Amino acid sequence: MSITAVPMKPIRRSVLMYVWIGVALALVAAAALAMQAPADPVTSFLAKNRHAKGVVETPSGLQYKVLSPGQGDAKPTDADVALVNYEGKLLDGTTFDKSQQPTPMPVTGVVPGFSEALKLMTKGSKYQFWIKPSLGYGDKASGPIPAHSVLVFTVDLLDFIPEATLRQMQMQQQMQMQQQQQQGGAPGSAPPAGAAPGAVPPGQ
Repeated sequence: MSITAVPMKPIRRSVLMYVWIGVALALVAAAALAMQAPADPVTSFLAKNRHAKGVVETPSGLQYKVLSPGQGDAKPTDADVALVNYEGKLLDGTTFDKSQQPTPMPVTGVVPGFSEALKLMTKGSKYQFWIKPSLGYGDKASGPIPAHSVLVFTVDLLDFIPEATLRQMQMQQQMQMQQQQQQGGAPGSAPPAGAAPGAVPPGQ
C-alpha cells in the first residue's frame, strides 16, 4: 500500500504575517474582555476606599479612619478588656449590631480585624474601621452577617483595663455579695418587713 503525497504550495511570507497579526489581535481582544469582566465588589470597594481622605490601611489590610483623637499614648493590648460603644454595619448600610450601653470586650475575644483596630486606639478616641472578610467572618455567615462581608464599625473607646484586674474586681464583688447574703438574717441587719429604712420599732 502506498501513500500519495499531495504537494503543497509554499506559504507566502505575507500570508504568515497576516496570521500572526490575527493571533495578536485575538490576544488583545481576550485581554480587553478580561478587563471588562465585573470585578469582585469587595476588592473593588477596598481598593477605592484605601484612597479616601483620612483612611489608613495597615499591612494586614485593615482600613481605619480617626474620627476623634483620644488622650495620651496608652493603647489596649491582648491582655486588656476594652469598654466601648460601637455600631456595626454592612456596606449597604444595614446595621447588624449596636451597643445599647458601654460594653466590655476582651481584646482577644473578637474577630481579628476588630482586635487589631482596638489596639490602634487611645482612651477617649473614636474610630471607623473597615474589616475585610479574611479579618472578619470570612466565607461563613454569622447571624445577620452574610459570608464574604466587609464589616464597617464606628467605635468609641471609653476605657480599658487588664483582664486580670477585671476578674479580680468581679471576684471581690461576688465575695461582698455573699457576705451580705450571709449577714442578711443577723439581728439588726435589716428593718422589720414593711418598716421604712431608719424607722424606730414600735415601743422603743
